[in-house]
Amino acid sequence: MSASRRSGATDELGPDEPGASGEPGGSDLLAALLDGMDAALCAFDAAGVVTHWNREAERILGWSAKDAVGRHGFAGWAVRTADAEEVQARLLSAMRAPGRQVHEFALLTKDGGRVLVRTQSAAVRGADGEPAGVYCAFSEVHAQIDLERSIALSEALFEDAEWGVVLVDADLRPAVVNAHASRALGIGRASALGRPLGELLAQGVEELEAALTHVLAEGAPPAPAEVWVTLRSPAEGEQRRCWRNAFLPLASPLAEEPVPLGVGWLFTDVTEAKRGEQEAALLRFRTKQLHRAARAAAECEDPLEAATVHLDYALAGFADHALIDRLADAPRTPDAAGAVRLVRLAATPAGAPGPSVLTGAAGLPVRYEPGHPALSCVERTGCVRAEAGSVPPELAREWALRRQWPGDAVHALCAVLRSRGRTLGVVTFLRGAARTPFERSDASYAEDVALRIAAALDLAGATRER
Repeated sequence: MSASRRSGATDELGPDEPGASGEPGGSDLLAALLDGMDAALCAFDAAGVVTHWNREAERILGWSAKDAVGRHGFAGWAVRTADAEEVQARLLSAMRAPGRQVHEFALLTKDGGRVLVRTQSAAVRGADGEPAGVYCAFSEVHAQIDLERSIALSEALFEDAEWGVVLVDADLRPAVVNAHASRALGIGRASALGRPLGELLAQGVEELEAALTHVLAEGAPPAPAEVWVTLRSPAEGEQRRCWRNAFLPLASPLAEEPVPLGVGWLFTDVTEAKRGEQEAALLRFRTKQLHRAARAAAECEDPLEAATVHLDYALAGFADHALIDRLADAPRTPDAAGAVRLVRLAATPAGAPGPSVLTGAAGLPVRYEPGHPALSCVERTGCVRAEAGSVPPELAREWALRRQWPGDAVHALCAVLRSRGRTLGVVTFLRGAARTPFERSDASYAEDVALRIAAALDLAGATRER
């Protein structure tokens, strides 16, 4: 047995012998409980004699229960002789003090080493309420410090961390949410608990749930994962954000085999940095396209062919269709008045992709209705954006065809063609429903392309005059 009773102070714990029914007696049950504890434990009677010593105490110090039980204090075996009196007094002082007493001191191992331990001791009282002894639970200081650090880290993560921290249970529902994650999700910490992720996020739920399921089954991924999500915000509407996520599988340390308790999900918002990277990459690509277009156009003998070369290079990654319309009359000056008439000069194929095709040899004006974006672009001498809006596909097709555009166009951007202070026409870029609407940065790029196309058209006109 790992615990023995050699003092009357322990007789209150129960009989030594098993009951007549064969059930374990009080000492057997007590020994089993003590041996199963994760903490080292010993007990002293009122005279300071060791009465109990469990297996964890044997593991830490090397002294067995047979070596320890019955000794008077720690003097001469578990503590240096010079420290024995002080250690004995500090341990037995718990009999006269309320609550638990915490101390740190060095104990000797059986092989002569020293171990710094932290003890918690408290009085054991008899049936009459008087102190009958002391129990002392102890552990190595470094193990206790590791535990305290783990607890402190958990509290810091859930209070002051700059990352969002969410503990997700095995059913993929938040069980604990820290303050940062609560602000990121736009919902109270208590309100988020137990709710499906689909109720917290409008988009990106499938990717997150797939990642969490993978972690539960396979373990943590080797690197953080970036996921775009759309948040539901009653005040600000839907917001699209990019989160960098790390996932940690949580398993019970008390089970013989790992039992999944859920996933620790940590994330931080990297939307601004990600958008900056995307904008920088897009700018580099467009700059290279303009450079390639300029080199290709320089090899064209016909200036009109050079204009279509600029259009084709600009189309890559920017739009689905593009059109060039020139003024039917002479180039328009800023003080010109009268109706604007445009003739289709070039267009990308409406069906299969391919290079732009020169058209409009007959010189017939395009049937643009009043207020058409291309006409407005000429009148304002600036970019004009238009879109079909959130309408059914049939209405969107009708919207495009009424403006003499391909039927799948839902977003349009018109840029004026100007050279030598005169307006020569309009270039129109069109996007389908699969693309996002044109933005201000797109308008700047369209103006750069328009300048190069206008220069080519101006050269073509000057060549014809000569």
